[in-house]
Formats: sequence, structure tokens, C-alpha cells
Amino acid sequence: MRFLIFTLFINFAITSKLSAQRVCSSFDYKEQELKNSPSLNTRIDNIENFIQQKLISRSTNIAGKPHTGSVIKIPVVVHILYNTPQQNISDEKVFEQIKVLNESFRRLSSDTAITPQWFKSIAADCGIEFQLATSDPQRKNTSGIIRKQTPVIQWGTDDQVKFSAKAGSDAWDSQNYLNIWVCNLGIVAGYSSFPGGPTEKDGIVIGTGVFGKSSRAGYNMGKTAVHEAGHWLGLRHIWGDSYCGDDWVDDTPKQGNFTAGCPSGIRPSCSSGPNGDMYMNYMDLTQDACTNLFTDGQKERMRVFFEPGFDRHTLLSSYGLLPPLITEIPPVDQLPKWDHPQLYPNPATNEITLDLSNDIRWIGKTISITNLQGQFIMQSLINSKVVKMNIDNLQPGLYFLVVKREDGATVKQKFIKM
Repeated sequence: MRFLIFTLFINFAITSKLSAQRVCSSFDYKEQELKNSPSLNTRIDNIENFIQQKLISRSTNIAGKPHTGSVIKIPVVVHILYNTPQQNISDEKVFEQIKVLNESFRRLSSDTAITPQWFKSIAADCGIEFQLATSDPQRKNTSGIIRKQTPVIQWGTDDQVKFSAKAGSDAWDSQNYLNIWVCNLGIVAGYSSFPGGPTEKDGIVIGTGVFGKSSRAGYNMGKTAVHEAGHWLGLRHIWGDSYCGDDWVDDTPKQGNFTAGCPSGIRPSCSSGPNGDMYMNYMDLTQDACTNLFTDGQKERMRVFFEPGFDRHTLLSSYGLLPPLITEIPPVDQLPKWDHPQLYPNPATNEITLDLSNDIRWIGKTISITNLQGQFIMQSLINSKVVKMNIDNLQPGLYFLVVKREDGATVKQKFIKM
């Protein structure tokens, strides 16, 4: 009994810590991508070598001052995947999130006033802005917002949300757009792809509960998207994803690990010097109210990806922010009449219809029909979301219809043949 209480206490403590901390899975995501495709290691290493050479020869802007060079404008498309009406966030929340991104990357947020004095001299206006797309890949007009009702209750970090065939939403051409997917990620706040990764999966995934300004305690100011956008632009976590690790930026102090909560004062680690850790950096996991800067070194690292030969360069000539060539009324998002499979008519005489609603993941699977004795009677391949089956040759009686998917999901229906 004492062991059970102790175990429950430990589980509660771990769960409480996770619920009170931003859970960013970008590092684990990248490690899994590299494991799945070992050749990516060479590409990432080559990119990093080029970046370091470029940064050595680059002249930097004066840190802490307004950006005076060209402003990079990134076309954004937001894919909203919702299972319940509450997850179908408003346009206003999307606008709100874009505003937070721009305030953070341009150092225009009011909370920059709380940046410690000893770090203000290297706090940077990155000269990077985000704008919702005005033209889609066919040069039709768009709001830059896509809404899709999905049968998926909770998504993982396996990128299925990025594909319509998995009941997600296909990415727009990542050479012309930053794709942001908003969906239910459970305890995970977000994750991002990285420069050099597969183009069809390039973009950022954010949990619905932390997108824009929300009610999630500690992470309610929209800065999860700022953090993940930093990853998308080539930044590592401030602690380098290992104890006293390297984040590849010279002006960020060495740091032992991530910072939970919302601390204050000087917190030294890893011989980080008299000013301590830079826990207020957007690339730490500190709560939103306490993050307020990118450094000049981080700015230079992000901006180098937009130079010729680097992964984000094509965004500078994107058609995503150009006036559309075709103007038409965008299609209205249609909710399905139901979210679970429907079999009708029942009883049936000559034909049955299986309506799989909006779940495209059933296409390509096989319907099996058996009798009461479990004997196989007939099969039919699902090639659309609504399948009609001729049962005219079946003997009158009770039958079972079964469809299985690789993820373990099963449709089981019984029907009566008259």
C-alpha cells in the first residue's frame, strides 16, 4: 500500500511538472528524422559548415538597435485541424498569433522592458516578419487560413497531421510558404522541422491550447509559436540539448539545462559568467511572461538561411504575398453529419451503404462480411468514403461487416439481409 501511494505521488509529480512546463519535441523530432534517414546527417553537417563560414565573414548589425537592413517577410499558411467545434479556433486568434510573432521577432513587445540590463546590449530586432498568405499555390486568393474537421482526436509528433491521406492537411509548397499546423497535441506544446529536412514535412506544429493568447497557465501569450519558429529558422535550444551543450551561437551563455517556471535574478550554471543563464531567451522553455529576446548572434544565424544556397532563400521570391491572379469565393468548411461510420439501410434487401464520413484513412482497406458462424462470405475494397455493396446473392439472415486498419482501429457493424 505504501509503495502504491509512493508510485501515485511520483506519477502525480511528473504529470504536474509536464502540465506546468512547455513541452517542445523539436529535438526528439529531429533525432527521429535523422534516425529514419541517416543521409540527412551529412546534409545537416554540410549546412552547418557553410553557415559557420558565412557567419565569420558577415558584418553584424548593432545589437539592441532597430533593424536597419532589409526586412524578411515570410508568407504563412495556417492549417487548423479540429475534432470538436471548440478546437476550430477563430480567425482573430490566428491574427493574434501572427501579431505576437512579429512583435517578438522585431523586438516590439512591451515585455522587452524587463530584459535584464546586462543582456540588453545584445538583444536583437531580427528584421523578420510573418504575414498570412494572399495567394495560394494556384495563385487564387486566400486568407492564409485552412480549416479541416478531422476524426483524429489527438495527434502525435509523427507528422501524420501534415498529410490529407492521414486525415491531416497537406503542406503548401514549403519553398513559398511557412506551413503552421494547429491541432490537439496532448501535453506536447509544439515541434518544428529543421532546415535541410524533407520539404514535404517542412513547417511548425502547435498545440491548439497554446496557439495565440490562451488560458494555459504559464504559456498563454502565444510564445510557443515564437519558440518553434526559432527552431524552423535554425536555432537550437539555449542549452544545446545536452548538459552545458552548444547552441551554435556565440553570444548566448552556456547553460546546464532548460529553465522551468518564471525565475528572476541571476542564475548561474556551466560557468556562464557573472550574468548567469539567459533563461529569458525565446529558445529556453521558460514561461511566456519571462521570455523576451533573441540575441544578435541568433539573429545572424536565422538570417543567413535566407541567403542564396540556403534553405529559406526561395521564400524571398515567394508568390505567397503577391496579389492573387484568380479571385473566387473560398469554399465553406463543411462539417460532416457524423464522425463515426454509418451502415444503412438496415435491414437491407439488395444493397448496403457504408458511409465512413470524413475519415479518409479507411480508403484502401478491405471490407469483410461473415455470417453468424464466422464463415467468410464476401469482400469489397474501399475506394471512396461512401461504399455501396450488392448483397442480392446473400441468404436472408444476420451478417457482420468488419474493416481493420494498421493502427488498430476497427469498424464492426451488423446488418440483417431480408
